[in-house]
Amino acid sequence: MAVFSEKGATPAGGRDGVPGLSIIGAGMRVVGDISADGVVKIEGSVSGTVRAAKQVLVARGGEVEGDVVSREAIIGGEVRGAIYAEERVELQATSVVHGDVHTKRLLIQEGGEINGVLRMGEDAGQPPQVAQRGGQALVRA
Repeated sequence: MAVFSEKGATPAGGRDGVPGLSIIGAGMRVVGDISADGVVKIEGSVSGTVRAAKQVLVARGGEVEGDVVSREAIIGGEVRGAIYAEERVELQATSVVHGDVHTKRLLIQEGGEINGVLRMGEDAGQPPQVAQRGGQALVRA
């Protein structure tokens, strides 16, 4: 398998143009924002915003200190920030969320925790728009 692909070849991390799985392994620490077209699985820790087009998985023992933005979020570890999921959030029994949860649908297993505000509905999963005006950031909900 080639590490570098030629122009027109299948992109790294996916088959036939399908986005792949990105893993932050146990014992690994990432400082900064993460953005992916497919799925991001976090077994270690991330200090920054995690964005994934399909799904963010925070495994048991995984930690995110920042926002999670995705179509679907499955949390088994700890999130200290807001969760914005367009479709669905699943909080497993070992999960702890210190922040607001915005989603259309929610599943909480017994033992899962939310320490924040829960917002549900059609537009709930969208993060607020931030506009710049004269050097100031304006948040539009």
